[in-house]
Amino acid sequence: MMLQNYFKIAFRNLVRHKGYSAINIVGLAVGMAVAMLIGLWVWDELSYNKYHQNYERIAKVMQRGTFNGEVFNGDFLPLPLGTELRTSFSKDFEHVMMSSWPGEHILSYGDKKFTKTGRYLSPAAPDMLTLNMLAGTRAGLQDPASILLSKSVAQTLFGEGDPVGEIMKIDNKLDVKVTGVYEDLPFNTEFRELTFIAPWDLYVSSEEWVKQAQDNAEWNNNSWHILAQIAPNTNFEAVSTKIKDLKLKHAPEVAFVKPEIFLHPMSRWHLYDSWDKAGKVSGRIQYVWLFGIIGVFVLLLACINFMNLSTARSEKRAKEVGIRKAVGSVRTQLISQFLSESLLVVTVAFVLSLLLVWLILPFFNEVADKEIAVLWTNPVFWLFGIGFSLFTGLLAGSYPAFYLSSFQPVKVLKGTFRIGRFASMPRKVLVVVQFTVSVTLIIGTVLVFRQIQYAKNRPIGYDRNGLITVAMNTPELYGRYNALRSELLQTGAVIEMSTSSTPATHLLSKNGGFEWEGKDPNLKAQFGTVAVTHDFGKTVGWQFVEGRDFSRQFSTDSSGMVLNETAARYMGIKDPVGKTIKWDGRSFHVVGVVKDMVMESPFEPAFQTVFMLNYDWASVINIKLNPTLSISESLAKIETIFRTFNPGSPFDYKFSDQQYALKFAAEERIGKLAAVFAVLAIFISCLGLFGLASFVAEQRTKEIGIRKVLGATVFNLWQLLSKDFVFLVLIAFVMAAPLAYYFLNGWLQKYTYRTEISWWIFAATGASALLITLLTVSFQAIKAALMNPVKTLKTE
Repeated sequence: MMLQNYFKIAFRNLVRHKGYSAINIVGLAVGMAVAMLIGLWVWDELSYNKYHQNYERIAKVMQRGTFNGEVFNGDFLPLPLGTELRTSFSKDFEHVMMSSWPGEHILSYGDKKFTKTGRYLSPAAPDMLTLNMLAGTRAGLQDPASILLSKSVAQTLFGEGDPVGEIMKIDNKLDVKVTGVYEDLPFNTEFRELTFIAPWDLYVSSEEWVKQAQDNAEWNNNSWHILAQIAPNTNFEAVSTKIKDLKLKHAPEVAFVKPEIFLHPMSRWHLYDSWDKAGKVSGRIQYVWLFGIIGVFVLLLACINFMNLSTARSEKRAKEVGIRKAVGSVRTQLISQFLSESLLVVTVAFVLSLLLVWLILPFFNEVADKEIAVLWTNPVFWLFGIGFSLFTGLLAGSYPAFYLSSFQPVKVLKGTFRIGRFASMPRKVLVVVQFTVSVTLIIGTVLVFRQIQYAKNRPIGYDRNGLITVAMNTPELYGRYNALRSELLQTGAVIEMSTSSTPATHLLSKNGGFEWEGKDPNLKAQFGTVAVTHDFGKTVGWQFVEGRDFSRQFSTDSSGMVLNETAARYMGIKDPVGKTIKWDGRSFHVVGVVKDMVMESPFEPAFQTVFMLNYDWASVINIKLNPTLSISESLAKIETIFRTFNPGSPFDYKFSDQQYALKFAAEERIGKLAAVFAVLAIFISCLGLFGLASFVAEQRTKEIGIRKVLGATVFNLWQLLSKDFVFLVLIAFVMAAPLAYYFLNGWLQKYTYRTEISWWIFAATGASALLITLLTVSFQAIKAALMNPVKTLKTE
């Protein structure tokens, strides 16, 4: 009955002071919701790839080495390495799986044709990845003319019928039999886009260059991925030690790079996926820490509000405590009363936060590129949620519970009790902490977007507007370049067309073995290598610095080469046009130098790259649309031509400007998340500030009335009530500025092409924080200043 009475009184207090109650509950609920969202995001990051039951024993086989003084790490490996691991180290590996690049392929069954992403994998793949087979068996890849489909692809091609045993095609050239259907892989796995798996042996037999690499045991052709599952009785470090010198043993000619083979565990793929030039590993783990800390601080802001307003309001209840003690209440009863009120508020806020998370999650998933769901059935989720609620309620209620319950009733009721002059000091300190965190977040958000915009404004060396690429996945498109180009140009929808070994937005091939006059004999040169047709430069809009483009008027251009500016500087050749460069047993002469094309990261310098004529290496078709026609009209005309030349394939294309924009996706995602959290942090801080301003104005109501009677203006009173809060925010800014500079300067160091940390970012953020503070406080200050002093003083 007593507990029921406590909550009844607590509820009446909440209803009586609706404004304070709303600020307390909403502020705390928003803070808890943000913390939950960040917690779910962190949980998703940490649980990446755990869908696979062999998660703890799977690794990528990788190689590291030192090239011209810089450490490199890569997962592209020679094909014979897989055979060597499988045969010579069978006791250390349970499975060794060869893998092609993940790529788009055309799957067709009857009249149905779709472009899907998949890989050619060894027969061990289904067991290694522990695929959940819905039809067929994991042993389906033992048949070299087979294919495994994901559930969604199977339904797309075969509807609700049973696809097992049906014959279909890959890329209009390979007949395969469906031997199994597996459950779609979850979003938080490295293989989430693995919509089909074809046998590795089929890949080798159908691609002559792959078969040649296997038959000739080419240890210098690093074009494939290898995944491995170690035996239960060993560990990654021990196996890495055994295999580290394998490449050096079979390819001694690459000893100058000191190649080492090692295993990179699946548990580290997602969070530790990049290495700097010194060999130090990093990756998304820094963002896990960053957002984890932000979550803690945002939750701290909400708790600060709750404690500030709880303690501030509790001082108004001194007489209530005196009366209750005078009529017989003991201290333990008063402590229970205040704690129950605090726990009630926190409980309501927790329930509201769950509702907010459920409503916000679809938007949050879109911004974060996730498929996160609330962990309703996870006991850890409820343990943290309920545990935090209890902790916050007890902590916030502890001040009024233990401090106010110690008052002497005689002093309180006689009016001789006074709150200490430093009673408000903890609240001021907490306000400073709040705005320090908020200002730091705002500065960070501004700089992230400034860095993105800085890279976006960088000259990219070609014109991506109206440029589309079409993958050459099927044999029908090879050997018909001139006819296809002629037909496309006749439509009027295309102003230029070419093919290349890589799209303009990617650099997929790097090679060594280049020689030229004056080259340092100790320099091991490596260049990006792109094979193009005559019209590539006109299609992408090359910008020439020296020389000319490839031309059909010069038969010698078959051994011509175009350099980018970085390549010309890298070689140290003055006036490079006309100079001879040797590569792969051939001599090339430089016909021109173009401005750097940003084909890799826009945050890094362009890589030294050479372009040469070669019609046989084509893998993509580049098309420049006619700007005078609408895009839809142009694409319709182009599709008609492609269906004539390649009737068995869908017309799939990519806009180069969209592909280039994907290079900023990770940074933009981090920036958007930081912006959302910064806005919510400011909202929570201002909510608390509004509540405190209201409380201070209420406390000083009679003082304001007296000052108005004595002639104070509204401006004087506004200044009086606002200056303390402005001072606190200025202190917060002074603390936040160096803190933000330290962390952001460290973050920028990972980018070679980076913006500067300008003073105006800090000035603008400080001014914004000050303006927000004044707007928040002014409402209560002006409201109090406009009150009629007759009403505020007549009760005395």
